[in-house]
Amino acid sequence: MVGSTIISTPFLGRSLASPIILLSGCVGFGDEYTRLEGFSNNDIGGVVLKGTTLDPRLGNRPHRVVETASGMLNSIGLQNPGVEEVVENILPSLEPLQTNYFANVSGSSIKEYVEITRRFDSSKVAGIELNISCPNVKKGGMEFGNDPIMTAGVVSACRKATSKPIITKLSPNQSDIKKSAQACIESGTDALSVINTISGMAIDAEKKEPILGNRVGGLSGPAIKPIALLKVFDVFTVAKKHNIPILGQGGISNANDALEFILAGATTVGVGTALFFDPLICSKINSGISKYLDNQGHRSLVEIIGGAHKK
Repeated sequence: MVGSTIISTPFLGRSLASPIILLSGCVGFGDEYTRLEGFSNNDIGGVVLKGTTLDPRLGNRPHRVVETASGMLNSIGLQNPGVEEVVENILPSLEPLQTNYFANVSGSSIKEYVEITRRFDSSKVAGIELNISCPNVKKGGMEFGNDPIMTAGVVSACRKATSKPIITKLSPNQSDIKKSAQACIESGTDALSVINTISGMAIDAEKKEPILGNRVGGLSGPAIKPIALLKVFDVFTVAKKHNIPILGQGGISNANDALEFILAGATTVGVGTALFFDPLICSKINSGISKYLDNQGHRSLVEIIGGAHKK
């Protein structure tokens, strides 16, 4: 509870202390932020762990990050130690930190997605996010996320591999995100993560070459907020019919941004890029949401989810 208003949020069978979820790739495997003076897990509802593949990956060659106007491009390339290391050593070390951890699964084939999902099924993660829309890897990821049929195939196969809640991360780089959302729901997803980063690039004019080693990166930050907001608004029209919650994300950097996403239809909101310029921003967002709810006469956050849609 912040102030006099309850901001706890029901999500995938759990009651989150806050609607804020820290996004994959922004806080590593979740332990980094506990070292910051002033940060508390009580300020968040959960953490999506760094993208995990079946085998260890070194990621893309430099440069990997470029600052842009109102945002940043990243092309990390899913650098991670592999699922065995995450499940056997990293996750056990996180248990005392007392928040909800969600795995983030990435693969180059449906078989790989299934194997990683099955491995996390025996762990203590609260749920599994399927990253089928990563724009900065050469194989997999976005190949699955831009085709509703392939999307459905990944979700359906992973659904059979786990009893844990599945969150499917949708790509904005497609013609009809509502069609993909419907395909995911019909294939057994329990929630939708909207949206992933947007494909982009930066060029060094002096060298006459792309700055990122992989050429392509994922654009995040305030620059993509209007696009992300529209995608959440659109997906909600499909998801609400099936009581599927949305994790809304894309440029959230203050309480008003978070509220816009919730009014558009998000049950929870993801914070990522904003953490790089204000690591303690979550408590400020919570306070702003609480103040808004008090001023508007609402008793809980749930009352305003999807509130921007005409009845």
